[in-house]
Amino acid sequence: MQTAGPALERKGDVAAFLSTLEPRAIFFVDEIHRLPRALEETFYPAMEDGQMPITIGQGAGARVVTLDLPPFTLVGATTRAGLLTTPLRDRFGIVHRLEHYGPEDLAKIVRRSAKLLGVEVEDAGAVAIAERSRGTPRVANRLLKRVRDYAEVRHQGVVTAAIAGEALDLLEVDHEGLDRLDREILRAICTTYRGGPVGLSTLAIAVGEEADTIEDVYEPYLLQRGFLERTPRGRAATRAAFAHVGVEPPSDGSSLF
Repeated sequence: MQTAGPALERKGDVAAFLSTLEPRAIFFVDEIHRLPRALEETFYPAMEDGQMPITIGQGAGARVVTLDLPPFTLVGATTRAGLLTTPLRDRFGIVHRLEHYGPEDLAKIVRRSAKLLGVEVEDAGAVAIAERSRGTPRVANRLLKRVRDYAEVRHQGVVTAAIAGEALDLLEVDHEGLDRLDREILRAICTTYRGGPVGLSTLAIAVGEEADTIEDVYEPYLLQRGFLERTPRGRAATRAAFAHVGVEPPSDGSSLF
């Protein structure tokens, strides 16, 4: 059984899910950090004691009935663990942090998705897509669909390594998984600001994008790949960033870290 944090708006919504759980069922809550704070307490007795208090009636005649729940596993998924309250986070017995997928695992996901879509993909084609997918299955599936469209319109429908490369180049996704705006951010820092550091708001104006979008969408991957550094004075490009955009670093090296 699964749901998402934003879909749970009232205590009755939580009670409806918990009361229908089968023994040893798995209850998966996606985006659990968006669970309304008022509803978190509804999960506490279920997670600690396997019970769910239900209020029957209203006013002075209201009474609380405790419903015993069958053994079940609650799985909460989030990319913003810091937004979870401490009482809720501490009640989970196991906390795992998922890493990005490697190219081999992503290639398996691409081949499986291709079967579901009815697309013929060669192994080399699956690897070509996986290598540019930022280690994320969601991105890999999105790129697969666009490569499929290209293969069916321009070729015979079979996704080879060469065809995947042509399609992804057309989408302006390079071998590191960077798209056009990723490269514009790096190029602006490397050329206009000589490697930085440069403030986020200034960088946003330079590339014509909102500062929040750069910080939340583009910057994390650039940091993970070692193309960008955060400093007290702003964002700075690394030597890998200069090499990737094909720009010579400053000869004095004063702006590199």
